Amino acid sequence: MKASEFFTPEGRKLIEEAIAGSEMETSAEIRVHIESAFKGQILDRAAKVFADLNMHKTRLRNGVLIFFSIENKQFAILGDAGINQLVPGNFWNEIKNAMEDHFRNSDFAVGLAAGVKMAGEQLKKHFPRQQDDVNELSNEVSFDSSE
Repeated sequence: MKASEFFTPEGRKLIEEAIAGSEMETSAEIRVHIESAFKGQILDRAAKVFADLNMHKTRLRNGVLIFFSIENKQFAILGDAGINQLVPGNFWNEIKNAMEDHFRNSDFAVGLAAGVKMAGEQLKKHFPRQQDDVNELSNEVSFDSSE
């Protein structure tokens, strides 16, 4: 299955609206990337996608990537250096656990949207939205570059 066909239009819209809504509360930039499958370690692949999407180029180094692989049945959340300098080591665990609860019920779009919203809620404490904030990265879900 192509990653771009995994969600219904409504599911994709749900995720993208969660991103846009969360970014109204925080200056952090959140992206969701979906791949059909990958080889190797999930964190290595997520780090490559993070770089490919130029997420390390935000002004405050506060990009967040939620990477999800359909066939591998794995996901990862990566935060940039600006976030990781400020938050505790277990910062992403609560978000991961909430997402997994949805994934167990095959509610993938709902789980991803919930993860985005939780990340936004947590990040607004460290990176509140500024008056001059600009949207530095797309809010659209991205997919395998091979598609």
